[in-house]
Amino acid sequence: MDFDLSEDQRLLQDSLAKLLKDKYGFEQRKGYMASATGWSREVWAAYADLGLLAMPFAEDDGGLGYGAVETMIVAEQMGRSLTLEPFMSTVVMGGGFLRHGATAEQRGAMVPKIAEGKMLLAFAHTEVQSRFDLHDVATSAKKEGDGWVIEGRKGVVVHGDTADELIVTARVAGARRDRDGIEVFLIPADATGVSRRGFKTSDGQRAADITFDHVKVGAEAKLAGGLALVERVADETIAALSAEAIGCMEAAKDLTVDYLKTRKQFGRAIGTFQSLQHRAAEMMVCLEQARSMAMLAAMTASEKDDAERRRLMRAVKVEIGRNARFVGQQTVQMHGGIAMTMEYAGGHYLKRLTVIENMFGDMDHHLAALSEEGGVFVAA
Repeated sequence: MDFDLSEDQRLLQDSLAKLLKDKYGFEQRKGYMASATGWSREVWAAYADLGLLAMPFAEDDGGLGYGAVETMIVAEQMGRSLTLEPFMSTVVMGGGFLRHGATAEQRGAMVPKIAEGKMLLAFAHTEVQSRFDLHDVATSAKKEGDGWVIEGRKGVVVHGDTADELIVTARVAGARRDRDGIEVFLIPADATGVSRRGFKTSDGQRAADITFDHVKVGAEAKLAGGLALVERVADETIAALSAEAIGCMEAAKDLTVDYLKTRKQFGRAIGTFQSLQHRAAEMMVCLEQARSMAMLAAMTASEKDDAERRRLMRAVKVEIGRNARFVGQQTVQMHGGIAMTMEYAGGHYLKRLTVIENMFGDMDHHLAALSEEGGVFVAA
């Protein structure tokens, strides 16, 4: 199997790497974090100029028609630089819902704005009781005339504080944990009855808790697909997050190796101590194991068999989480106290890797689900 990138893919990789090297030094990143939005509008516009915001959408809708491999390339580069912009929420998650659940008319109206960097999306799904179960939804949607009335609360909506449109899961029938009866709605963030409380997350990103108080939307607000749509987009996002984790892990490993070469103790570089060499080698092994799983995720993201895709993505999430945790923790431990400071990049990689591990289910959640479902390889 050929894993080499095409000429166009290498050009995409090199162009983004050059942009981030120029715009995303660690000191620049700290400035973006301290801004009102928590990220850079200037960099977001540069993403638009590179075509990154149009990547996953079909050409007929105003996009570039790229797939999961191109998303993997972009996410990995962004992981290396610990970018803060809402690429994952707008392009990966939001784009997934529009591609698979929106009408041609909706895509035609929204995709050009997204591609130009003029519209931001956020996925409002997590609730206080739901943990990692995608089917645990208490927010309700009740029919009223030709439209719907949305009632409920969503928590930790990534980039929900600045989103223009919210993609919201709500229950139209059944009990709170039923798999049936869940629908997805597209709701303007400034709609009457929507209130947001923004905050900074542990990794320096931004999120919001959002309340929907008798929010009225039209019939066209309901996207097609229900829970199956949510699970499909979640799996595509796991693939992108896995690639981002690889970028974080590789940058953290490089930072650690450089530190081992320069930090001296007992009159010699600490990288000459065999125990630390072994730990650095183990970091490299974990990185390459995780890279293989991220590539599997990219190849599996478009799998039409929902059950097969879910099983493989669960396995990916387990292995990415396990290896990312080791690399992140070793980065901090081998640096010592300096890695715990806000002024040094090492600890920031661990924070981001920890958040990635917990998005759409942590290791324990997916390992338990795999066990219940019979493992990764299930007989037909």
